[in-house]
Amino acid sequence: MNALFPAPDKSGAGDARRQDPHTRTPRAAAQARHAALAAWACRAIESASTPPSLDELAAQAGLSPYHFHRVFKAETGLTPKAYAAAFRARRLREALDAAGGSVTKAIYDAGFNSSSRYYETAGQVLGMRARDYRAGGAGAVIRFAVGQCALGAILVAQSRLGLCAILLGDDPDRLVRDLQDQFPRAELIGGDAGFERLVAQVVGFVEAPAIGLDLPLDVRGTAFQQRVWQALREIPPGATASYAEIASRIGAPKAARAVARACGANSLAVAIPCHRIVRRDGDVSGYRWGVERKRELLRREKAEQQARK
Repeated sequence: MNALFPAPDKSGAGDARRQDPHTRTPRAAAQARHAALAAWACRAIESASTPPSLDELAAQAGLSPYHFHRVFKAETGLTPKAYAAAFRARRLREALDAAGGSVTKAIYDAGFNSSSRYYETAGQVLGMRARDYRAGGAGAVIRFAVGQCALGAILVAQSRLGLCAILLGDDPDRLVRDLQDQFPRAELIGGDAGFERLVAQVVGFVEAPAIGLDLPLDVRGTAFQQRVWQALREIPPGATASYAEIASRIGAPKAARAVARACGANSLAVAIPCHRIVRRDGDVSGYRWGVERKRELLRREKAEQQARK
């Protein structure tokens, strides 16, 4: 691995210098070391010309691969491999979005050491070919249907990788326009009878999230957004967390506002449960699909949990 970052301070001495040792508990010291280790590893992954292996990261951190993997995932919500993949995907998207950039150059700039290596995983990285992504999803086929649920209109869309949008609102036409804005050059196809059954399954899940949704998701976002969304999916129905709590869980305690922005960018309503995020004082805050829908989702989930007791 390129030694662009010094190995983390495994002794915890750096943290001790910043805190009063008389108020520092062994648990707090361990948490501080783990947070610092995860932050170091993220920077090391981002700065490397090619993604470092788990063994390389663990060796430089002075831990066994198993222990390092467990600490990193606990702090970030992603495995080191998944974090590296998400970071490369973000770099690739940024390079492809840049005016005049060639697809080949973007692939190498994103950290793929060969174009063949990229094309082996193109579907997982972008959900479509690089040229199609740069053209606003041209060539991608997305099936969708609009229905009704207790929360109003609902649009369900599916790419070849999985559900790529669950949108809620009052105006079905507006939901379709939102999908078109998200994939402006994709081929949008109305779902057939088989797809209607999938929509019914999603509607049933939205009505009662506790039943779960056993369907693959096509989750597209930056590395940070994916960390936030993974943390959201770990909040059980009937429970809530604040923006600050989620920021702490992903190892970025000062990023509460960035967490809020990641929630706003979520296009998979309920499947990625950003409705379970509240302000620090417990008050219901903004919601992409309306505060009243958020209140109703929380009310139903709490009522269902109480009924199960």
